[in-house]
Amino acid sequence: MGNRSCVQHNSMPDLVQKTTKNNILLFDQSLLPEMTDEMFKHDYWYDQHKVIGQAMGRGTTLFFTHNGQQFVLRHYRRGGLIAKLIQDRYFYTGLANSRAWREFHLLNQANTLGLPVPRAAAMWVQRQGLFYRADIILTKIPHAIDVFTLLKQQTLSAPLWRAIGAAIRQLHDAQIYHHDLNIHNLMVDDKHKVWLIDFDKCAQKTGNTWKAANMQRLLRSLNKEKNKQSVFHFRAENWQQCSEGYQGKV
Repeated sequence: MGNRSCVQHNSMPDLVQKTTKNNILLFDQSLLPEMTDEMFKHDYWYDQHKVIGQAMGRGTTLFFTHNGQQFVLRHYRRGGLIAKLIQDRYFYTGLANSRAWREFHLLNQANTLGLPVPRAAAMWVQRQGLFYRADIILTKIPHAIDVFTLLKQQTLSAPLWRAIGAAIRQLHDAQIYHHDLNIHNLMVDDKHKVWLIDFDKCAQKTGNTWKAANMQRLLRSLNKEKNKQSVFHFRAENWQQCSEGYQGKV
């Protein structure tokens, strides 16, 4: 069944949790041997002259290097109309229900299964009365570019479209639902390996009925950008190739 038979299981992370009255810090010390609250603030990495880039979305995502490895620091922010009132606060109903905790542990689970996703390096939850704020640090995928940017520049080969479908199928076979499956959250590295990123609000689900709808979400993303961009290299046969990869056809 294509790439799905080649999934390797990785070892469990070496997790350390630090808890104070209002803060919970969890990190994988095999990636970040020491962590403090300050290391979740942008100024810390700027002062260390370790910032290598940033990306703008709902907020600023910071890219930095530390101990010879590249990382991504992301602050959790709300979207939609509520973001105008409450930008980055969430109602606290327990640590296990926080967005940072759920994403961190879902990525750990996915990595243990050898799935093509970033590793979770650290998370920080700050309690503030009935609410909390949160941040997460992930490993940055080296030499990777998102599929949206690639499609604005070039036509993708049939094998690469099939690899995209196969990567999604790997997640679905592990019952992992990607809440925001779109071409901005698919990456291709310099070895043509496909990765999936941004697992906020994602989860493991039971059954199979949601999987086709998840793929349709990706198709809507492709068609939306094709209608918006003056140059966008996506054709009907590309979706067929992606579907073939999802079905295990090489």
